[in-house]
This record gives sequence, C-alpha cells and structure tokens, in this order.
Amino acid sequence: MTAIKHALQRDIFTPNDERLLSIVNVCKAGKKKKNCFLCATVTTERPVQVKVVKVKKSDKGDFYKRQIAWALRDLAVVDAKDAIKENPEFDLHFEKIYKWVASSTAEKNAFISCIWKLNQRYLRKKIDFVNVSSQLLEESVPSGENQSVTGGDEEAVDEYQELNAREEQDIEIMMEGCEYAISNAEAFAEKLSRELQVLDGANIQSIMASEKQVNILMKLLDEALKEVDQIELKLSSYEEMLQSVKEQMDQISESNHLIHLSNTNNVKLLSEIEFLVNHMDLAKGHIKALQEGDLASSRGIEACTNAADALLQCMNVALRPGHDMLLAVKQQQQRFSDLRELFARRLASHLNNVFVQQFTQALLQLYNRSYFLSVPGHDQSSTLAQHSVELTLPNHHPFHRDLLRYAKLMEWLKSTDYGKYEGLTKNYMDYLSRLYEREIKDFFEVAKIKMTGTTKESKKFGLHGSSGKLTGSTSSLNKLSVQSSGNRRSQSSSLLDMGNMSASDLDVADRTKFDKIFEQVLSELEPLCLAEQDFISKFFKLQQHQSIPGTMAEAEDVDGGTLSRQHNCGTPLPVSSEKDMIRQMMIKIFRCIEPELNNLIALGDKIDSFNSLYMLVKMSHHVWTAQNVDPASFLSTTLGNVLVTVKRNFDKCISNQIRQMEEVKISKKSKVGILPFVAEFEEFAGLAESIFKNAERRGDLDKAYTKLIRGVFVNVEKVANESQKTPRDVVMMENFHHIFATLSRLKISCLEAEKKDAKQKYTDHLQSYVIYSLGQPLEKLNHFFEGVEARVAQGIREEEVSYQLAFNKQELRKVIKEYPGKEVKKGLDNLYKKVDKHLCEEENLLQVVWHSMQDEFIRQYKHFEGLIARCYPGSGVTMEFTIQDILDYCSSIAQSH
Repeated sequence: MTAIKHALQRDIFTPNDERLLSIVNVCKAGKKKKNCFLCATVTTERPVQVKVVKVKKSDKGDFYKRQIAWALRDLAVVDAKDAIKENPEFDLHFEKIYKWVASSTAEKNAFISCIWKLNQRYLRKKIDFVNVSSQLLEESVPSGENQSVTGGDEEAVDEYQELNAREEQDIEIMMEGCEYAISNAEAFAEKLSRELQVLDGANIQSIMASEKQVNILMKLLDEALKEVDQIELKLSSYEEMLQSVKEQMDQISESNHLIHLSNTNNVKLLSEIEFLVNHMDLAKGHIKALQEGDLASSRGIEACTNAADALLQCMNVALRPGHDMLLAVKQQQQRFSDLRELFARRLASHLNNVFVQQFTQALLQLYNRSYFLSVPGHDQSSTLAQHSVELTLPNHHPFHRDLLRYAKLMEWLKSTDYGKYEGLTKNYMDYLSRLYEREIKDFFEVAKIKMTGTTKESKKFGLHGSSGKLTGSTSSLNKLSVQSSGNRRSQSSSLLDMGNMSASDLDVADRTKFDKIFEQVLSELEPLCLAEQDFISKFFKLQQHQSIPGTMAEAEDVDGGTLSRQHNCGTPLPVSSEKDMIRQMMIKIFRCIEPELNNLIALGDKIDSFNSLYMLVKMSHHVWTAQNVDPASFLSTTLGNVLVTVKRNFDKCISNQIRQMEEVKISKKSKVGILPFVAEFEEFAGLAESIFKNAERRGDLDKAYTKLIRGVFVNVEKVANESQKTPRDVVMMENFHHIFATLSRLKISCLEAEKKDAKQKYTDHLQSYVIYSLGQPLEKLNHFFEGVEARVAQGIREEEVSYQLAFNKQELRKVIKEYPGKEVKKGLDNLYKKVDKHLCEEENLLQVVWHSMQDEFIRQYKHFEGLIARCYPGSGVTMEFTIQDILDYCSSIAQSH
C-alpha cells in the first residue's frame, strides 16, 4: 500500500499541487468487484482545499487515472455501518449516497479517522459521523504549523514533505562542498552533525559574552520602574484633585437641573391655566344672552345663536388628562350644564309658542277662506263663485321664513339636548298634520265642486263639509249623467257603460276641464310637498345623511300606525339615516294626501271612465319628475302609490270595454251597420292618441290597444255569425272597412299588423258578398254555365258539351232568351235595392259595392262568352245584351237612386 501511495502522490497529486494524506482500497457495494482507491488530499497552496478523490487503475493496468473528485465541504454524512463489530462497509453522503466496501476494516477506520481530523481542522461545517467508534474520533487537533494533521502519528501524514525551491538550493550547495555526500551518506551526516555542534558552541559563547550588556539592560529597567512609580504617584494626586472638582461640578449640575425643572413646571402650569381660561371662560354677554336674550327679534336670535355656539365650544373642549379632577373645572362644567338646561328650556318653550301662534293664524286664514263651504245647508253658489278662478293651496312660505331664523338654534338643540329636539319635532308634526289636513281637504272639496260643474250636482255627490268623501249613491251619478247628456247618443250603444253611464256622452270640453283640474291639483300639491320637505331638512338639520341617536317614537304613518317601533324599555329604535327621518315626518304631516287623491280619482272615474286616460298620463309625468329629483322621497312614493290606483282603473276601463263587447246584443228586425263597440273603439283611440302624445306611459296604451283590437275583431265576427237580418259578409265588410279607415287615419304604429288584417278581411268579404249577390239577377244563366263547367271538369271535351242533352244549343238559346236586356236591367235594379237595404248609410259603401258588382258582372259576362265560343263553336248563339249595355244599366240605376 505504501508503494501505491508514493506512486499516486508522484503521478497524480504532485502535478496538481496536492498532498495525499490517506488512502483506502474499495469497491462498490452489491456490484461486481471493480477495485478503486478513495484518497483524502489537501492542496499545498493557501487557502487549503480538502478533497476526496476517486482513483482508478487504467484498463491496461500500467498507470492510474483520476476519475472523480468531491470537495470535503459537500460531504454531509459518514456512515460506518457498525460502531462495535468490524464491518468493511461504509457510506459517504454527498449530493447522493455512495456505498463502498473497503478491502479491510483497518483501512476503512484509518480513512474515516483522517476524514474526521481534516473536518476538525479545515471546515467550519461539521460532518455527521454515524456508527463510528469514539476511539477513532479525537477530541481536538494539535495546533502549530510544524505538527501533522493526524497529531502524534507523523508517519501517517508527514511521511513525505516536498522541499521548496530555496531548501533544494541550499542542499545542493552543501552537497557540492562534500564529494562523498551522495556516495557515503552516513559520513556526510556525521560531518553535518559536527558542524552543528560547532555552531551550537559558538552560539553559547556569544551569549556568555553578552552578560555585561544584559546587566546594564537590567539596571536600566530598574531605573525605569522607579520613574514609573513616581509618575503613578503624581497621577494619583491629580486624580484626587479631579475627583473633588467632579463632585463640585455634579452639585452645580444638579442645582441647574432643579432650576430648569422649576422653570419648565412654571411654563407648563401657565400653559394649562391659559388653556383653561381661554377655552372654558364664557363671556358675560353670552351668559346674559342665554339667560335673558330676546328670542323674538332678529338681533336677539343672532345674539342667542352666538352665545349658544360659544357655550357648546366650551362644553365640548377636549380637556387634557387631569383637568377633570380640578374643582374649578368641575364647577365651570356644572355652570355650563345649568346654562345649557336653562337655555334649552327657554328655546323649546319659545318655539312651541311660535308653532301654536302660526297654527292659530293659519287656521284663522283657512276659516275665513272656506267658511261657507264648511257650513251645512248653506247655499254653496257663493263659495263656488269665490273659488271659480282659484284652486290653490295656502302658501306657507312666510311661516317657513320666520322659523328658519331658528335653524342654527335647532341644530344646537339637536346636538346638546336631543330629548327636547325630539319633542319639538313631534309638536311640529302634530300641529302641521292637523293644519295640512284641513287645508288639503278643503282644497280637494273645491276641486270636486269644480269637477261636478254645478252646486246642485255637488249636493248630489254629498260634497258638504271637509270630509273629502263621496256620500252620493251610484244612482245619483247615473241621474247626473242622464240629465247632462241631453240629445246625445243613447246609452244602450255605449261601449264604456260604467254603472249605466256613458263616457262618450260627455263632451270633449268636460274632459278637458277635468284634465285641467286634475293637473292643477297635482301642480299645487307638488311644490307644497317639496317646499315643506326642504323646510324640514333645513330647519331640523336633517340634510346630512348620517345616523342619528334616535327617532320619533310616536310618529305615525298614513294608516295611523307607528313608524318606529319601541323597545320594551321605551327606547326608540334608531333610524337608518336622517333621510328616512325626513320621509317619516312627511308621511305624518301629509297623511291625508294619498286618500284624498284616491277619492278624487274615484270621482273622476265615476264621472267618466275615460278620465282614467288623462289621470294616467298626468300622474305618470309627475311621478317621473319626482323620481328624477329623489326616488325615495315622500312625494315620489306617494304619487307612485296613487299611480298604481290610476293604472288599476285604466286596466279596469279596458276590461269593461272588452266585457261590454261580448255582451252586445243586435236587433233581429233592423240591419246591423257599424257595431257600437267599433265606433267606440274609434272614439277611444282618437281620444287616447291626443292624450298620450309624447307621454311616458305609451307602453300601457299600446298594450291596451292590443287587447281592445283583439276583442273588436273577435266580437265583430261573432255578431256577423249571429246576424239574421244583415248578411254576414256585409257585417264583416262594413265594420272592418271602418276599422281599417280608423287605423289608417290615426297611424297607430303598434297596430300596423291589425290594420293590414282589417284591410284583408274587408277586401275578402266585399268580394264574397259581390259574388254571392250577383248570382241572383241571372240565376238560371249562372246555373246553366255552372253545369257546363261541371261537365268539363268531369273530363268531357269542351267542343262535345253541346252534345249533352241538358246542355245542347237549344237549351242554351232557351236560357239566354229568358234574360233579354230589359230583364237584365230589372234584375240589376232589384239587386241594387237589395244591396241598399243591406248596407248602412254611416259607412257609405253602396257605390263601392255597386262598382265592384259591375266589374264582377262584366267579368262573368266575358266568362260566359268565352264558354259559348269554346263549347258551342259556330253556333252563332250570343247574349241578348252587351258589355256596353251592362255599363249603361248600372250607371242609370245608380243615378236613379
């Protein structure tokens, strides 16, 4: 192994400036044995690098080659497999695990021991040695450059140490001076030993000769020590002096610190006193204003407002820690609290008095305005005359203007005493709800009187007092309708018979009057609600959308229920936002608007069901306007609720029209003509188009059109099928012509398909009626040629028809002789009279039908002539009259009638 080690050092590691420290002969575990060597090496240059090198003998076996090298720092674990029993196997854990089997256990242990020592000396990262005997692992590595890596075993590591260049040069010079240095090494070594002894003796003599100098040096050292002792004594005295100075300076510093601390405390105390004086001192003028200030004058209100703001600032000042424990601060806070309570009571009492005064004044004005209206049994003609040109609600702007002077004080009260603020809010709602209820009910009474037209009619409707309800019966309404109808069309033909009352019996002027009144009602209510909402927002300081500590526990909704429920302990539930509070106040104040509007709508619907069209358009427009301003406001919500009622009345109006179409009965003795519901549809469509022009709810009208026209089509056909006096084709022709003319004139875009359908039905039934009627004046001739066509259809050739017994030339001449020109004219005249009896004068279709019959007669004449020419060729048989005769007959008949 030693020879292999020297060979490896010489051939492989010396050229790479490396020293071989340990070697072990191994093979891979579990495979066919292919021996190789693991070598532990270090570099000769610094920094030292430690490696584990795998060396393998060449295939030819004459030299070794370096196969792979691992840095020792990459080695993580050395596993010796068994620390007690001898086992040649061991593992080295680099990036992967390498399993080896050594040629002997001794070589394995020597290699592992060398790895351990190299790890201890050169690596900071310690390798984990597993299943290794503790005897192999030394506690520490000896230090010193001249010591070997393996401690005392110099032979194991330092068997060979290469000389550097200078050492080689010195040895060469020495060997050149001795001829036998190479041939006789022992003699050369003895010579070197003798020369070494001579040098040692010379060194000793030199040391002995320098003893005197050493004594002199020792003496000088003793003197230097004495000087050092003296210097230390002086330094000690200086230190004592400096210590006394330090003590004096410490006393001075402490005194200065106390002075500085005292000054600092005085400044801070002055700052705290100035802070309390500046922030918690209320001027005498403010105190006097809070205690005795005049809340009725503008100057007094301004002084009280400034004083209240100053008091609020004093009370809300952010005290510093410890201020609340000062007796003066506590007394001042108590004084502020007393002033706040005193002024809050004064302010709440004064505002309550203002509310009462304004309420009383408004009631007196209302009483003076509507005295005669509220007296039962009084002749209301004077009242009606008084309000004939004014349908207006009282203006509350002066009241709002007077109260808005207190808006800042209300804000102060809200932030300082919410209980009194809430009480004022409730009182304001109570007073205003009663006042508005009387004003609005009287306003609606005037509107109802204007709608009914006369004082007698208003009595029939029961419009007495300010109840705002209709006390008259349906029969009264019916009588009113009949009395005002005069010589209008009878109610039996009405399509919209609402409780025996015809909508078409009312003049356009009456409907326009209703529309203006209804629009004026909405136009008066809208600014009233908006002005009151704006005032509430400004006066009660509710314009900011933020949560508030509570709400009005006793506020009521439209039906008298509570708007905010209470806890069992009586604490009101918080309202989500101040916007909700505004809406709740508006509901309480104007709780009578929605029922009054519903009553007015019911009255308008009873007067004329067509009024629902006006109301739907007007109400939709006002709802749309209100939602653009604030979709969640009281006005928007209330008008939206009323719009639902109006829409329901509109739908009921359409449903009643369809129902009445189905219930129409026709006379069995008179001709049908234009059906009542067809004429009423024309009236409805014309009125609706004028009302809904550019309206927001056009979609509702289009849906109604679709339902109505479908009902008209179905019921026209139903009546035509049931008609006994008038032919079915005439009923269909006239009514669908009327429908087509109506739709063409009105140009309703959603009914374009129905317009085309009506035209098609009119054309089809006109043609059917003409063909059916023309068979009567030339009945035998028609039957004869029908028989001829039947024979041809059965397969008989046209030129062979004349050989049929019933259709020979003699029979043809016989039939033609029965219809000379005079007879034809007589038949056409009878046909004209019959058509005249079937058709109605309203639609004026007689000439149209007669012209169509003339064309159809000529067409049949040409058809007959063609059959004669084809079926009876060369017979010389011709008709007794010509086409010109037919034109003359028809023209003279039409002119004579």
